[in-house]
Amino acid sequence: MGKKDKKQFAIIGLGRFGSSVALSLSKAGYDVLAIDSDEERVQKFSDEVTHVVRADTTDEASLKALGIRNFDTVVVAIGEDIQANVLTTLLLKEIGVPHIVAKARNELHGKMLEKIGADRVIYPERDMGMRVAHSLVSANVLDYIELSPNLSLVEVAAPQALLGRSLAEANLRARYGVNVVAIKRGEQIIVPPLPSEKINDKDIMIVVGTNDGVQKLEELE
Repeated sequence: MGKKDKKQFAIIGLGRFGSSVALSLSKAGYDVLAIDSDEERVQKFSDEVTHVVRADTTDEASLKALGIRNFDTVVVAIGEDIQANVLTTLLLKEIGVPHIVAKARNELHGKMLEKIGADRVIYPERDMGMRVAHSLVSANVLDYIELSPNLSLVEVAAPQALLGRSLAEANLRARYGVNVVAIKRGEQIIVPPLPSEKINDKDIMIVVGTNDGVQKLEELE
């Protein structure tokens, strides 16, 4: 799959949003370090991602001990504790992490994160059900999160051209450089879908892939 596979991601905070991003990246074959201060959450994810550790990310020594600056992208997904979220982001910036994506609870929190050096601020609660600017150009894309300058996690309505074909036949990984990590079918969520899984009308595919590949997939009718 080439160079992009060597990208390493660290996800800090394993709440609903953080765990969803960590699992999606892991299922797409990326190297993921998941970090949380809660032992129970850490245990829960011990078999799900590449590495999972319990750590206090508001402590600079703990972050350095994890080798955090070696990761291409670090996602700060701490939700409940705004102070821990901000302090973790600040420390990551000072340590020299190349790309920091931070989750904000509201506009004020988001402005604070931008000021202290987050490369991208996302608002999962605010953006739920809304299209991010990128996705306005495509009626197919329902939600879009840029994980790094060239990698995105996208919810996309199954294009007509793929209906009735299995994931193996569609071969999206080879054609577009994207991996289908889950399929939403009504109330059902298929995680991970088998290569033999057929793409149905009204399916919503959750894919991780390069921005170029995602754009090509969006353009499918």
